[in-house]
Amino acid sequence: MSRMLALLNATLVCPLGGVSQGGVLVENDRIVATGLIDVPAGAETIDCGGATLAPAIVDLGVFAIDLPAFHAGGIVRVGLMPDQSPVLDDPGIVQRAALIGRPGLWIHPIAAATRGLAGTDLAEMAINRDAGARAVGTGARWIADSGVMRKVLAYAGDLGLSVITHAEDGGVTAGAVATAGETATRMGLPSAPSIGEALAIARDLMLTEETGATLHIRQVTTAAGFELVRAAKRRGVRVTCGITPAHLLLSDIAMTDFRTFAHLSPPLRSESDRQAAVAALADGTIDVLCSGHDPRGPEEKRLPFADSASGMAGAETLLALGLGLVRDETISLQRLFALLAANPAKVLGVEAGSLGVGAPADLLLLAPEAPWQIAGDRLHAKAGNTPFDGLPVQGKVLRLFKGGTALPVPA
Repeated sequence: MSRMLALLNATLVCPLGGVSQGGVLVENDRIVATGLIDVPAGAETIDCGGATLAPAIVDLGVFAIDLPAFHAGGIVRVGLMPDQSPVLDDPGIVQRAALIGRPGLWIHPIAAATRGLAGTDLAEMAINRDAGARAVGTGARWIADSGVMRKVLAYAGDLGLSVITHAEDGGVTAGAVATAGETATRMGLPSAPSIGEALAIARDLMLTEETGATLHIRQVTTAAGFELVRAAKRRGVRVTCGITPAHLLLSDIAMTDFRTFAHLSPPLRSESDRQAAVAALADGTIDVLCSGHDPRGPEEKRLPFADSASGMAGAETLLALGLGLVRDETISLQRLFALLAANPAKVLGVEAGSLGVGAPADLLLLAPEAPWQIAGDRLHAKAGNTPFDGLPVQGKVLRLFKGGTALPVPA
């Protein structure tokens, strides 16, 4: 017998259908009606009280599975980076990674493009795809050999898989922990010029255009990088790109007190690059807003800046910081959920990210104006290393559903 759930009296936000008032009717794990709906007899009903109902977040490119943090942040699907232990380069490992989140999380593994992420020998992409991989990627590394990268793109294109890359030319950025400029000089930090990003992007775009593959650049953070992506899109190259809230809202000035929570990969950029990122978000160049969730404990962060590990706990703050961009009128609420749900789902080739009839009932009910303060020591993540520690924000998750089943949302 089918199970029916009706969520009523909500402000509906669908990346594909705009903002409207009404409800959503769920049968088993699928949406069967939206808007002004007739509630069948016997259906469970939830009065949303005018709160915002949107697709649950698809977080593309997380480094760790962190269930309480994901649920607190409204995330029910993640694209898991291949940089795991062991690396996601074997079908057994890929299959296990896809299953470990159940029943509370959809995990879509991004399989390693090369064995051990070493950048030399291609991994078994077809077998890994059949084991559950939704894309292939270079991880947090760059494939230096252009011949290998061309083979990766060509092979993945033949298999219908996106290639997710890290855009930093390792020959330029090796050993650097900061972007070259006044801040890095004053702090005495090993640094590299931001052109390292543009060099990597330019090569990968040329190879993508030549092979006809599909490329997603996980993070673009520089003005030069955005210009290259814009030009490639105009030529019809199948490329998308993402960014984290940190690179939209913070510049390298955030590192000036040697606070290692601001040690990120790629590193924070200049203020002019940050402003270029905001402009790229506004004009549609950026396709995906992701958390870059990579929680690091005190044993990795309470070190001199150059010795500390890069990374931040971003899952719980992604939605609230994104809503801040809406209040600043940089983007619309509809566009925010395209960046958070519909577009990352498309990169991964999964049917999710909308409130359309037939879509999976992965739903997020939120109070967009509810105030709270980000506090690293109160986050639900495995570690609270956020560069936004102490920042007042708005936007809280009220309810979360995966396939029509309610999930616990940490208080």
